[in-house]
Amino acid sequence: MQEEPNNEPGNEEEDFPYRTEFKKKSIRSYVIRGGRMTEGQRKAFDTYWGPFGLSLYDGGIDPKEIFGRDAPVVLEIGFGMGDSLLEMTEAEADKDFIGIEVHPPGVGRLINNAGKAEVKNLRVYMADAIDVLNDCIPDASLDRFQLYFPDPWHKKKHNKRRIVQPEFVKLLCSKLKPGGLMHMATDWENYAEQMLEVLEAEELLENTAGKGHYAPRPEFRPQTKFERRGERLGHGVWDLLYRKK
Repeated sequence: MQEEPNNEPGNEEEDFPYRTEFKKKSIRSYVIRGGRMTEGQRKAFDTYWGPFGLSLYDGGIDPKEIFGRDAPVVLEIGFGMGDSLLEMTEAEADKDFIGIEVHPPGVGRLINNAGKAEVKNLRVYMADAIDVLNDCIPDASLDRFQLYFPDPWHKKKHNKRRIVQPEFVKLLCSKLKPGGLMHMATDWENYAEQMLEVLEAEELLENTAGKGHYAPRPEFRPQTKFERRGERLGHGVWDLLYRKK
């Protein structure tokens, strides 16, 4: 993984050479938070980054080439600690998955678990998702896009930092194949309303649940522990499932 010097929190450990890759921009939808990595997560980069890792700085990819086969491609932004993404790669072995995450502990955990499970249909970027979409993902190459529980930036003054904006959705549409699925989920009702408004306004998308409606959770999205706990406490989760016309 090519390095780019930066002073982001959490990147000060000089003995850990793997860095989150991004281009400088005025507004970002995330903050790279400081957080201790376990020894297993750190070692996972040395052991498994080779087979799983992709670099923003290598530019455009050919999914058929990096996976060694011609299969449907699913891309997920912000996979967190990676448990649900790993579950999907194993449940849908007929598909190839690309995950993007900015936080090293989550990336380390995912590639460690994926390596031990001998998963073959997964590749990972530790990079800014917008940069990866712009520079690396070919147009009309994705069969499914996933964004689950993104940072809600719940204070009104921070809403501009939310990743789901009209320009972002247009960019995603350019990467989806005709008929491809765009799936988002959030547990913040206000953010769900914004997502619905933005997605409904995109003329290239059709709501699979009917205009103005949220969708039931599709079977391919695993239910997280966090989500099950929220359900017990009466918290809502809103899924939005759109198809590119």
